[in-house]
Amino acid sequence: MMRHVSAYLAVLVALLTMALTAFADAPPACTLSLDQAITRGLQANVNVQIAETRISEADAVRERRLSAYLPHVHIETPVAYQTRNLKAQGISFPNVPAVVGPFTTYDFRVYGDQTIFDLQSYHSLKASGHDQSARKNDYEDVQSLIIRQVAVNYIAAEYAAARVETAESQVRTSETLEKLARHQKEAGVADGLDVLRAQVQLANDRQNLLVAKNSYQQTLLVLARSIGVDMADPITLTDKLEFKKLESPQIDEAVRAAIKSRPDYQSLFSQRQSLEEQLKSSRARYYPKILLSGNYGPSGQQLSGLESTGVIQANLVLTLFDADRKGERLALESQLKRVEEQIADQRRGIEQDIREALLNLQSADEQVEVAKSGLELAEKELQFASDRFKYGVVNNIEVVKAQDSLSRAFDNKLNALAQHADAKIALARALGNRDTSYRLFLGIQ
Repeated sequence: MMRHVSAYLAVLVALLTMALTAFADAPPACTLSLDQAITRGLQANVNVQIAETRISEADAVRERRLSAYLPHVHIETPVAYQTRNLKAQGISFPNVPAVVGPFTTYDFRVYGDQTIFDLQSYHSLKASGHDQSARKNDYEDVQSLIIRQVAVNYIAAEYAAARVETAESQVRTSETLEKLARHQKEAGVADGLDVLRAQVQLANDRQNLLVAKNSYQQTLLVLARSIGVDMADPITLTDKLEFKKLESPQIDEAVRAAIKSRPDYQSLFSQRQSLEEQLKSSRARYYPKILLSGNYGPSGQQLSGLESTGVIQANLVLTLFDADRKGERLALESQLKRVEEQIADQRRGIEQDIREALLNLQSADEQVEVAKSGLELAEKELQFASDRFKYGVVNNIEVVKAQDSLSRAFDNKLNALAQHADAKIALARALGNRDTSYRLFLGIQ
């Protein structure tokens, strides 16, 4: 008896060990809401990281240009062992050799320079400040693009998940109708062709379910890559594809708001301001510069006899001829003209983006309502057709047709819901206020 109990316990322990090992090896599930997916995407996307490095680069450029107005101080401590040719320097005395030395000199000196007036450096510094603003706007624009990209991928996954649920429901319906057809045949009300039609419909629905599941897994892979999640980890979506109505803003007000907040538009303005300052800097190359410099320190031929000396001087520097200035000015003027044309085109593009988003939103609103009505009618059609077949009024041709109609009605509803969600995120992107728009438009608390 004890032997059997021991064997039983050994088997039980082995099974528990296998179960725990399998559980430990299983990858953890990743539960994601739309807001969490967007947050992960902003943290992991390489384009956001690249845009952030460009901000740091612009900050560094400004620091370097700012250094032109800050003091420059350095120390030199030359120790020289030398000879001098006095005659070569115009010094000649009777009975004095032309070359004197060798002798040693020591010099410990601090040198300093300070710019007092330099319009060229001043306008270059202001240009770098506008470049900073442009890079920050570019960073915000990249974030806005990533938000739209991740939201579209999440909506596509929601759509695919909803199609799986619909396909499963259709399989259950087909299984019920296939059983009904067999019962009708057994009762002598239907023939073998009715059963065959029901079995074909069931096979088609099962095939559609397999396709829908595969499509869903593919959308999860796309979503995982866009947010930096390990593709081996299973993902569970917490948000469902559903209708959340949004009141459309007035077009004129929306365009005015977008012009003030769209980062891509503001970036072009900052670029134009930077080029204008660079043109001023180019013209200032012919303006005078005032520099203050000096040095101070002990020097002498012996360490024990060093004497301190120094000098302070002001320099006026004036460029009389510089052929490079003309080429620089022509290049900057061409760049400025190009940016101004981009600004004008971008203003038209903003209005186009908003109008298209509002048209799509209005159309999607109407499509959702029509799709809901069509789905209700298709469900009633299938119910009536099933009842007529059940009571022997007709064969199941009407049932199969009603099933096809119901399948199209489900697809129409899901397509309308997906288009509505996409239109809302497109409108949020067009308005440009990414911190509040996309959460408000997508109904995220």
